[in-house]
Amino acid sequence: MTIEWFLAATIGYFLGSIPFGVLLSRLAGLGDIRKIGSGNIGATNVLRTGRKDIALATVLLDGGKAAAAFYLAKILFPDPLAMAAIIAAIAALIGHCYPVWLNFRGGKGVATFFGGLLIASWPLGLITAAIWLLVALSMRISSLAALFAVNSAPAIALALGKPELAVFAGVMALIVSIRHFDNILRLMTGNEPKFGSKDKK
Repeated sequence: MTIEWFLAATIGYFLGSIPFGVLLSRLAGLGDIRKIGSGNIGATNVLRTGRKDIALATVLLDGGKAAAAFYLAKILFPDPLAMAAIIAAIAALIGHCYPVWLNFRGGKGVATFFGGLLIASWPLGLITAAIWLLVALSMRISSLAALFAVNSAPAIALALGKPELAVFAGVMALIVSIRHFDNILRLMTGNEPKFGSKDKK
């Protein structure tokens, strides 16, 4: 079982480490997305280029990383608790946040978090996504919406009677929160940019 978990983690990490935001932006002639806005490779920063289509594609593909990793591991290494699939999805999130191809400087992991959550439990994923949307629309701050949503997921999982998913969501939420450390500092000082900001680094 340890070997299976290791293989699942390896598959997940390398799926997660594909930098879709960087690749799509370059293919669209937008240059290096890491040199504008926040410097992040995720959809929020891609949106600052004004290309909503590329930002949407980035969201879907980044979310698909954890979903694909979970699905592949569940098929290749089946077990009643889907531990290999859970490990693969967490590894995909780590790969997205710390990709070897970009010197371990990746995205914030929000879309990848939701991809993993939705495939593991679509009701939990939808409820958490609704929380993100509510906070995003009311506050118009992407990082605040993300932090509020991902950290609410473990409690929601417990409320749904799924403690194993609470642990899964909790581990992923911790990773996403760590990646948002700078955002947390800016939120505390009131300097966090809102949606649509095109400020340069």
